[in-house]
Amino acid sequence: MIWGRGHRGYDPETPGVLVLAGRAGASEIGDIMQQRTLGPGGPTVSALGLGCMGMSEFYGTADQAEARSTLRRAVELGVTFFDTADMYGVGKNERLVGETLRPVRDRVFLATKFGVVRERDGRRMGISGRPEYVRSCCDASLQRLGVDHIDLYYQHRPDPEVPVEDTVGAMAELVEKGKVRYLGLSEVTPELLRRAHAVHPITALQSEYSLWSREPEDGVLDTCAELGIGFVPYSPLGRGMLTGTLRSADDLEEGDFRRHNPRFTGDNLSHNLRLVTAVEALAAEKGCTPAQLALAWTLARGEYLVPIPGTRRVRYLEENLGALDVALSPEDLARLDAAFPRGAAAGTRY
Repeated sequence: MIWGRGHRGYDPETPGVLVLAGRAGASEIGDIMQQRTLGPGGPTVSALGLGCMGMSEFYGTADQAEARSTLRRAVELGVTFFDTADMYGVGKNERLVGETLRPVRDRVFLATKFGVVRERDGRRMGISGRPEYVRSCCDASLQRLGVDHIDLYYQHRPDPEVPVEDTVGAMAELVEKGKVRYLGLSEVTPELLRRAHAVHPITALQSEYSLWSREPEDGVLDTCAELGIGFVPYSPLGRGMLTGTLRSADDLEEGDFRRHNPRFTGDNLSHNLRLVTAVEALAAEKGCTPAQLALAWTLARGEYLVPIPGTRRVRYLEENLGALDVALSPEDLARLDAAFPRGAAAGTRY
């Protein structure tokens, strides 16, 4: 998608080109949104995607109007990669994303997930990778999204009771039937990734990855590179910690799950806030925000990495996209590694 000044809407003379009304983006992103592929020969998507989970749940009060505005603004700015899951809002997030993006369905790449079982009241009932569950979840997601196929379909978490070969075999059937284009996994080990990939090509692996969650560096990233699999970092802003906007737990709304997350409580929080000062200092020198610096760090980790920072608000979306203009030198990267080394964050992820 191309963006620039002019009337608002899709140019009928040039399908796929979007011209904006009066303003370019909040940052000098350039005339054409940067693109990346999910692995060599994989599908091409915008270099930054949009994680949609928080639009429906987990991060405090949801504002559906602002969420829809954020989704639409993302499309205007050239974002093509949108990430949701059937468990986000117990189906509400898929409906929100599907309804809002339906007018531009042919211009976006939709990813969703199955595997985390929840009751309608939100209670979590476990993990399922049973083949019959895979098939029923896909049909339900297609209906909620209002589409005839899902571009990228992830197993949200591995099921320890079901061999990954059985789960991926059922997912492969969905590809054969045209219901799904590409397959993905989330939060799996290199060994499970290899076993799955032997059944059907895995296009993308999604796991948490940021300056303060660097576990994928212990074999996962190398395995993806070896097998030609794209890597999709979720929570690349450390669930907001790396933005520099949080100073205490009081900054979090009631109902925000981070109030009970080990990294956001007690001495762990104090320790982690001190780590963030290094990000803030370098960001000030670079003339960018801490969030942009943290995203630039993630983007610099490999050409087949496509981070999906989540946000519910237009202003943060625009700020995040400004990360595409932040160039980090080898010296900058070394400085961040020294100030924020692997394993430096206090507290477990969950």
